[in-house]
Amino acid sequence: MTTTKTQNERAEQADRAGRTMRAVTQTGFGGPEVLRLTETVRPEPGPAEVLVRIHAAAVNPTDVWHRATGGLAGAGVPPVPLGWDLSGTVEAVGIGVTLFRTGDEVFGMPRHPAPAGTYAEYATSPARHLAHKPAGLDHVQAAALPLAALTAWQALVDTADVRPGQRVLVHAAAGGVGHLAVQIAKARGAYVIGTANAAKHAFVRSLGADEVVDYRTTDFAEAVSGVDVVVDTIGGAYGPRSLRTLRPGGIVVSLASPAEAALAQEAAVLGVRAVFMAVEADHAGMLAIAQLVERGQLRPHIAEVLPLAEAGKAHELSQSGRTSGKIVLTTGAARATEAARATGADAIQGV
Repeated sequence: MTTTKTQNERAEQADRAGRTMRAVTQTGFGGPEVLRLTETVRPEPGPAEVLVRIHAAAVNPTDVWHRATGGLAGAGVPPVPLGWDLSGTVEAVGIGVTLFRTGDEVFGMPRHPAPAGTYAEYATSPARHLAHKPAGLDHVQAAALPLAALTAWQALVDTADVRPGQRVLVHAAAGGVGHLAVQIAKARGAYVIGTANAAKHAFVRSLGADEVVDYRTTDFAEAVSGVDVVVDTIGGAYGPRSLRTLRPGGIVVSLASPAEAALAQEAAVLGVRAVFMAVEADHAGMLAIAQLVERGQLRPHIAEVLPLAEAGKAHELSQSGRTSGKIVLTTGAARATEAARATGADAIQGV
């Protein structure tokens, strides 16, 4: 009886070993020190879903907020599955999926604002929350785009309807969302003004910004006027001050916090608008972003690349506010894939 039980346990363990993965979880809500790399069960795709073998996943400010408070997922009992950005390879396809096949390289932002758990070696995603990865990007670059680029696209295009010749003010223009918003606004034919500290002015101009204002030494509300659209990634006092830069009919799109009723009322008195926007999973938006990349009009800047095991360090860097562009975590899958291709292997093991 004991021998049979032992054999069954070993068989069960062996079976489970093929369906496990490494993933970042947390011991509680708090600082970066609560993050842990653990072994967990690999998910399986449901109907209209795909399973993605993740090569890289970006870190965003919303990840830091969810780690600390539970965020949109609600401050319940951790762990909260962290991460939304991913780039990787389709490992398995669920019933009803027609967009992708096993082996396709994809990138996207699954499920947002619901938890997606992309700080892992595998994640499932509704197929239409992804798009084919542009051939000109590697997985690290592709992973840096979805959440930040979709945020910028939905703010500038879907919400503000930026048109050629309009004036666009982007706050924190060197940041994760900001540096992509500058490029998207330029691709739409806008005249772009960015705010950033002096040390980052050359970088912001290299993105295509026509003007850059040093927020540390200059009051942007006094220096900038006649603006059609403001993309506010900072919040707080930046909302009311940004209203002063708008021309009649202009709009402030707040990405940092819901626009207070008082701000909306103040905007209405001035003949302008103030709205809060939360990014949504968006297949059409992902296709538009991929097209901008393919046309050479959009490129992410990578500030730091770290292994999955150093997610805590990545969060420390993110919340420092000193980085330009994006921070990306890698799983090692890309290196393993290249090794497998080089040796003609049919399977990837030991990653």
